[in-house]
Amino acid sequence: MPAVITVAFDPLLYFADTSIRIQTVVLAGIIFVSLVLLARIGRLTPMEGPYVPPLTLQPAELPFLLLGVIPGAVIGGRLDYVLVHLDYYLVHPASILDPAQGGLGLGLAVPGAILGGVFMSQLMETQTERWMHAATLPALLALAAGKLASVLAAEGQGLPTDLPWATAYVGDGPWSSLAAWVPSHPSQIYEAVLTIVVLILLGMALRAGVFARRNGSALLVAVALWALARAFVVFTWRDADVLGPIRAEQIILMGVVLVSVTIGLRLRVR
Repeated sequence: MPAVITVAFDPLLYFADTSIRIQTVVLAGIIFVSLVLLARIGRLTPMEGPYVPPLTLQPAELPFLLLGVIPGAVIGGRLDYVLVHLDYYLVHPASILDPAQGGLGLGLAVPGAILGGVFMSQLMETQTERWMHAATLPALLALAAGKLASVLAAEGQGLPTDLPWATAYVGDGPWSSLAAWVPSHPSQIYEAVLTIVVLILLGMALRAGVFARRNGSALLVAVALWALARAFVVFTWRDADVLGPIRAEQIILMGVVLVSVTIGLRLRVR
């Protein structure tokens, strides 16, 4: 049964003799907007409390913060990809550090980015809680928008299906999913929609003062809810099962949920 939603366009932008994916340009814009939003929220919501003087996240701190966030995301993302494809890397361990082979996984890239930011803020002797609280909504926005941008490259197509909202890509591409012309679950859109739901829920909670202490627990809750949503979507992925109907990425995400909830509860109690 042909897909009801057929996608046909050139995913590349051309500049003289070079080309670049439209997805790459859109992702750059998403990152820029998220950083601007982070700086704006950081300045409008100062840290206050009995032991914390009023402090705001200064825009000048963001470049230094990114020096920890970006490497953390890359290392975490690579670790995620290796764990998901562990059978291959056990046979080819030298390929683990080969940037030309394989890719990055989002499941551990997000906590890796947070750990990198925490390390850098500790190195700069600044308040970690400031940027963690301010980053809650921008992080969710970046994750949701980034998944929507995946549509521009057919990245993250799920299992073949005959559902009426299945998507199929025609044309030469290049497309990021194998057999992109086969009607499949638009798994990237599923994850984007669920992440938007998490974004709305956290926005309402922040507005209601649930995280009034601004100690970073809001970001951890956001990561836990996002990981749960992503784990649900993984059931539509093309990955092989490793434990009954469970995929490797789902095991990783459940670990992310457990760690995020544990640390978040400790912060709330403290």
